[in-house]
Amino acid sequence: LKIRVVCARAYHSLFMHNMLIRPTEEELKNYGEPDFTILNAGAFPANRYTTGMTSNTSVSINFKLRQMGPQGDTSLFFGLSGTGKTTLSADPARALIGDDEHVWTDTGVFNIEGGCYAKTIDLSAEKEPEIFGAIRFGSVLENVVFDEDTRVVDYSDKSLTENTRCAYPIEYIPNALIPCIGNHPKNIVMLTCDAQGVLPPVSKLTSAQAMYHFISGYTSKMAGTEDGVIEPEATFSACFGQPFLVLHPTQYATMLAQKIGEHKADVWLINTGWNGGAYGTGKRIALKYSRAIVDAIHNGELKNAEYETYPIFGLEIPKAVTGVPAEVLNPATAWQGTPETFNATVSKLAALFNKNFAKYADQATEDVIAAGPKL
Repeated sequence: LKIRVVCARAYHSLFMHNMLIRPTEEELKNYGEPDFTILNAGAFPANRYTTGMTSNTSVSINFKLRQMGPQGDTSLFFGLSGTGKTTLSADPARALIGDDEHVWTDTGVFNIEGGCYAKTIDLSAEKEPEIFGAIRFGSVLENVVFDEDTRVVDYSDKSLTENTRCAYPIEYIPNALIPCIGNHPKNIVMLTCDAQGVLPPVSKLTSAQAMYHFISGYTSKMAGTEDGVIEPEATFSACFGQPFLVLHPTQYATMLAQKIGEHKADVWLINTGWNGGAYGTGKRIALKYSRAIVDAIHNGELKNAEYETYPIFGLEIPKAVTGVPAEVLNPATAWQGTPETFNATVSKLAALFNKNFAKYADQATEDVIAAGPKL
């Protein structure tokens, strides 16, 4: 699609230039009329006295006119979570198609974006060299604190918000695959960030479990992603993108299951959240462990691993993963508190899953309903 973006702020225009697929010089010569126009009125508040308006922020879309108008929010993007998509996708061992927003077609997958939008809190060249190196002339830093004399950014400074970001063109990552098109995937990874500390760092899902967890879309809202969120809290977003859904979530889950079955893909649930205890007592799962798990998925190690069944949630947990301590893999083993506290926390999260899924159960099949936690 040919998109025209009209902004009041220059850096918003640069952000969209980075995040959309950029036309070639030849395409620009014959650009013609745009297919869709975005009129960014972020600095202009929406009228709260309008019927149904609950805040100064709105995103209005007119498909007939092919126009969209965001109002009342000067941030670059809304409501993003801290699961680790961008961080885990930027790996020198694999070609990068994109960190978000992909389409799976009859011929393979492709990325509908031309850039990445990475969290930069506590960013360092040692931990995330690819992303750190992508922050250069042409990228956009948002909400960061820097020295006004040297212009050196302090990525550990959370005084404005924990939701500090950088938008950069995908070609700023050295191993980006241009154009961003790939074959059919053999592994599907669903990411969650469990602040309760009771979901395993990695689980192998059945087809029914894949549909269940896709429909559930469980993660934790992280500090700084929304006003008032000062510590992680459980949230569910159907198909990991509820605000954008047009059809019932079960229809998307069915389409995903068909693709998985057709191309014999394995499905995994990776938790990048807490381990050893809930937020406040446990620790965030180390990035090096999450990377080792992704490597073990891609090199086939986990396909042939030995598994044990995790009670209540019924998830299959590998007994060993190269580069990950065995005690980390099973939340019950990793838990630092009492068994009673652990069991209570598991039951609490399971109840949240069941309560949330009740909204979709009327259109879900019996095997998908049965794939949820059993209290």
